[in-house]
Amino acid sequence: MDHFNFKQGELFCEDVPIKNIAEKFGTPAYVYSKATLLRHLDVYQKSLESLNGIVCFSVKALSNLSILKLLDEHGSGFDIVSGGELHRCIKAGIDPKKIIFSGVGKSADEIALALKVGILSFNVESESELKRIYQISKNMNLKAPIGLRVNPDVDAGGHEYIKTGKKENKFGISFEKALDIAKEYSNKPELNFLAITCHIGSQILDLKSFKNAAEQMLDLANRLDQIGLEIKIIDMGGGLGVRYIDEETSAPAELMEIYQDVFSGTNKRIFLEPGRSIAANAGILLAKVEYLKNNFLITDTAMNDLLRPALYKANHQVVPLLEQNISHNKVDVVGPVCESGDYLAKEAEVEIKEDEFLAIRTAGAYGFVMSSNYNSRPRACEILVEGNDFRLIRQRESHDDLFKHEIDLLK
Repeated sequence: MDHFNFKQGELFCEDVPIKNIAEKFGTPAYVYSKATLLRHLDVYQKSLESLNGIVCFSVKALSNLSILKLLDEHGSGFDIVSGGELHRCIKAGIDPKKIIFSGVGKSADEIALALKVGILSFNVESESELKRIYQISKNMNLKAPIGLRVNPDVDAGGHEYIKTGKKENKFGISFEKALDIAKEYSNKPELNFLAITCHIGSQILDLKSFKNAAEQMLDLANRLDQIGLEIKIIDMGGGLGVRYIDEETSAPAELMEIYQDVFSGTNKRIFLEPGRSIAANAGILLAKVEYLKNNFLITDTAMNDLLRPALYKANHQVVPLLEQNISHNKVDVVGPVCESGDYLAKEAEVEIKEDEFLAIRTAGAYGFVMSSNYNSRPRACEILVEGNDFRLIRQRESHDDLFKHEIDLLK
């Protein structure tokens, strides 16, 4: 469910006509619905109550400071994958005790900063990383909170680039290796083993994959308990898929029923790291049609603004701001970037005129965060809607912004 709907033939975000936003702030522009974000967060939170769990929003999906503050105010934790995301959370005023640090390539500086501010846990991806954390924590005379990220070797489907739970992927440690590491390092006073974690992929549509992973994780937790480690947290990551066009998706409540069934008899806390399923359909990307050419709609919005179609061959629904009958006129919605792969939608059934606006739906997750300045294009602005009010939460970049960090060696 989202709050982007047609009312009396016009597309609204909550109680605001989208056209009003486009005319005030221009395009490209990302527009987010506060009500949708909070509704999705609330569904997860209520479902986790009986499992004494925490929702740790995946910052990589949508990292605007205003969005992070909003989710923080409503009780969310946060999953980060870089020092930059840690700095974002600190800037947003988030308690570091609500932050889990994932990612396969944590630098020494990133680890030291995370230890200094006192994060909830590191999701450790390799023995080499654990050795580094151990040495840094020893040098800083601090105790490092450790979660071992294990790889359950589950093929959850989806695009190859976003599969993360197979043994050939770069993420996590095998179950047997995790047991060996735990035995070897559990006596180190600088390390506090408190969690095991997994993340089997993204945009997962088959709930059986989650059940398979959950059963394996519970078994591993029990085996670790038997060697005296007393794991307190099982973190199941994220990955629940959303509807972009016509995918058969499952609601978060259905996923939570699986976790309730698997984990109801354990005293472990169950953590989740959703990103896409909270943010995706809470946002749209606005574009303006510049030209009509054969079967192309050429817009002012491009792959540098929304990379997913070009990178993953992802599909997004494209709609005009004024409701129309289903069109049998199929067009490719493209941008001005000099790449044949620069498109926003293929064979979209939409009729629209030059200088009119359109909306690319389900763009709230992995949208702005993956944008770039390719072709020296300024990045889009971001707007948050609350009821009948809307506010700018990121200014559009100017052309001066494109080169303000460059150094002219010819002066």
